[in-house]
Amino acid sequence: MKKTFVKTLEELSQKEKDLLVLTADLGFKLFDDFKAGCPDRFYNAGVAEANMVGIAAGLSLCGKNVYCYSIIPFLVMRAFEQIRVDIAYHNLNVKLVGVGGGFTYGFEGFTHFGLEDLSLMTSLPNMTVVVPADPLEAKAIAEISLEYDSPMYIRLGSTGGPVIHDKTPDLKIGQAMILREGRDVAVFATGDMVHTGVQVVDMLTEGGISASMVNVHTLKPLDTETILQIASTHHAIFSIEEHNISGGLGSAVSEVLAESGYSGVFKRFGIREGLARHLVGKADFLKEHHGLTPQKIYEKISDLIKGV
Repeated sequence: MKKTFVKTLEELSQKEKDLLVLTADLGFKLFDDFKAGCPDRFYNAGVAEANMVGIAAGLSLCGKNVYCYSIIPFLVMRAFEQIRVDIAYHNLNVKLVGVGGGFTYGFEGFTHFGLEDLSLMTSLPNMTVVVPADPLEAKAIAEISLEYDSPMYIRLGSTGGPVIHDKTPDLKIGQAMILREGRDVAVFATGDMVHTGVQVVDMLTEGGISASMVNVHTLKPLDTETILQIASTHHAIFSIEEHNISGGLGSAVSEVLAESGYSGVFKRFGIREGLARHLVGKADFLKEHHGLTPQKIYEKISDLIKGV
């Protein structure tokens, strides 16, 4: 996903001469072609994300189209005050590209997990928050972001992640995609977990349950219209995300449902408090521990909708 995103930036840089990329001592091989084509538009800010965001704010005020690239915890949390005060408050044209959503960097341990970023970024004023589900969505978002004159947080998942689309989708910021249409149960998912959601919906369908699948690639602005439309026709709704259960997709959907008076079944699937967070391993192992495999989610949903 990140390779496709950066490759698209490289292509866009040929026509957008004000496009600049800053990194925090990361992505050297990844950006080799970009640096070769635009040596004066790539800067390594060092292991100093807060300073990098400050530099990006200054460049943006000079009319540059700036992308900041780093691993999620260091980009979003270490530099949170600078993002809040320098970028979001002033509504500057800076794109924050965070890599390693969820457990992507599983072998690096808790310090490298991206589990709180959606909560932090959606809380900021003027900040648009997008989470592509596959490389083609990453390409579409890279293209859209070039013309997007406002702060944007782009959360990228794993390298070699799942493929959802067979061609570049007609992706619109703030408009969720309905990938499967059913009548009874609806699954909302974001990022890498969209692929898991599709698998869950297919398993439900094979079991005789009519299920819808909604890809929420934009968490802010949230597509409340689609959530309310789904709520009006489905008696059970579930959210799936590789993020803390609080402050991410599930929280956003639940707020819409609660305020609309939704009376059906609703449950969030994500990273819950109480489960061991010291574990280290591949992302699939950690998702298994947190009950985020297609089989475990399917079994839980099947239990919840019995008799409904």
